Amino acid sequence: MSSFKTRAGLGLARVTKALVNQVSSRQVRQANRKLARREQELAALRAMLAKVEAGGHLEGVRPENVVWVFGSGRTGSSWLTFMMGALSDHTRWNEPRVGHLFGHLYYEVAWTRQDRKHFILADDYGDFWLSSLRSLVLDGATARFPERAQGGYVVIKEPHGTVGAPLLTKALPESRMIFLVRDPRDVVSSALAVSFVPKGGRDRSRRVQRTEEQPEGWVKMRARNYQRDIKRAQQAYDDHEGRKVLVRYEDLRADTLGTMKRIYSALEIPVDEGELARAVESRAFENIPEEEKGEGTIRRKASPGGWREDLTPEQVEIVEMETAPLLDEFYSS
Repeated sequence: MSSFKTRAGLGLARVTKALVNQVSSRQVRQANRKLARREQELAALRAMLAKVEAGGHLEGVRPENVVWVFGSGRTGSSWLTFMMGALSDHTRWNEPRVGHLFGHLYYEVAWTRQDRKHFILADDYGDFWLSSLRSLVLDGATARFPERAQGGYVVIKEPHGTVGAPLLTKALPESRMIFLVRDPRDVVSSALAVSFVPKGGRDRSRRVQRTEEQPEGWVKMRARNYQRDIKRAQQAYDDHEGRKVLVRYEDLRADTLGTMKRIYSALEIPVDEGELARAVESRAFENIPEEEKGEGTIRRKASPGGWREDLTPEQVEIVEMETAPLLDEFYSS
């Protein structure tokens, strides 16, 4: 019996080793990061529970420690927020889409409502639903990232919720904001390429088919969406009285560390320059493993001006016509 257990144990060990060898180094790193985050969250939750049991007041994420990153998809918001999230007192919240939830209803649907008294987001009752929006964001952040209730910053990547950016900054006037823009021609070029990249095992056949069969129509739609998102982000930026900064992707790419220092200076967030430099270095495009970047991946080029090689003259004309105001304001030189 003892011999059988020994053999079984050795067999299990061999199987386990074989399985482990099949797991890529990337998956191991991801698993370790997730485990570290879970342990951090549990420790923070235990500390909060102990405080409540001792009769203390349950605190949450402070609104002035919320940092929004608005813009649009394919503007570099993932890269930027990963660098910020790598700092020890920062936590990255990836696309809660609360801006889409409220913004789509408020801006895209509200105009069809005739009875303003009964519409849930009616302007006459803004004080009431804006307070609910405020609580939804702060309570949601505290529930997910309890360690940030003790201090530090929650960096919210919200490109696909930018349609609601003016509402979010109005609900949290103390929050900080990064307005991220990128040449719309590069945005459309990047989005066009990424539309063919499988993600998470999901079937993209219909999207790919539409892109292939009606490329000009798809380009026009994507350019219009970018124009809409940036318009809302700019509205929020102009109205926001809190700390804010405008960042061009091209500047971030050309001088990443210098631009990151400018961001933190404008937002008045203290940061250790050595730690910031390490965060920038760890997320540099050049340091991404070769198998995780390039054609056929979501990290394709990271090179401003690549649209000249990727878009047809007809597609360039469509994008420039649809986004002319943005090009004139941010890319006229």
